Amino acid sequence: MSLTYRDYLMVDELLSLQQSRSNPPEHDEQLFIIIHQTYELWFKLLLHEFDKINRDFSDNDLFGAIHTFKRARTIMKTLVGQIDILETMTPMSFTSFRDRLDTASGFQSVQFREFEYLLGYKRPDMLAHHDKNSVAYAILTKRLNTRSVMDHFYDFLQHQGVSIPKVILEKPITKPTTANEDIQQALHTLYTTKPDLAMLFESMMDFDEGSQEWRYRHVKLVERTIGNKHGTGGSLGVAFLKQSLFQPLFPDLWAIRHRL
Repeated sequence: MSLTYRDYLMVDELLSLQQSRSNPPEHDEQLFIIIHQTYELWFKLLLHEFDKINRDFSDNDLFGAIHTFKRARTIMKTLVGQIDILETMTPMSFTSFRDRLDTASGFQSVQFREFEYLLGYKRPDMLAHHDKNSVAYAILTKRLNTRSVMDHFYDFLQHQGVSIPKVILEKPITKPTTANEDIQQALHTLYTTKPDLAMLFESMMDFDEGSQEWRYRHVKLVERTIGNKHGTGGSLGVAFLKQSLFQPLFPDLWAIRHRL
């Protein structure tokens, strides 16, 4: 029997996963479930794409990295667009099934936390929200102890003749990315002397800006939907989400904009 579209994509299994918990079912619960399941699929793809970017950087594959950053930025645009769909759900509609979430919360998304760690926004304290014996804890611990995109970017800069400061090379792998004046000077030189590298840096900026845009839109979505209420699962809701607003992924690239 030949392989069909339905079998290849496991459509039957996929369409069986949208199980409403409200009884009788609240109309907008399907929207909520489908959007968030779709987000998890996009997070999976972003992790996949950035693992490739890591390899591209360490292998000095400039155009491979540029291509994949452009794809990642396009995915981020899609994530922002999905918020437009969620915003068609009124606070009253969400309240009608919110208690069915019980202790479940987007705050618990392992893939999104993985993505933060991969991008260098490492907060080891976030592990405390997962049981130490859980699969989630093991996944996040592994990602926390894995080199970030910026670590691989430093490999790429070394290929371009940049001397990476000792303070960066000796930084514990579990610590977040921080700005560095020496790196900024090197980036400025490369920006102004190598147009092909400037294309990469602009692609990185595009993605960084897109990531911040998604965080902002997500915060405003939550704020307009639940106001100042605590989030499900015991999170601080909007107050917690605002902590990471406008947190740059590539701070050195932002720091030199006024010099260009």
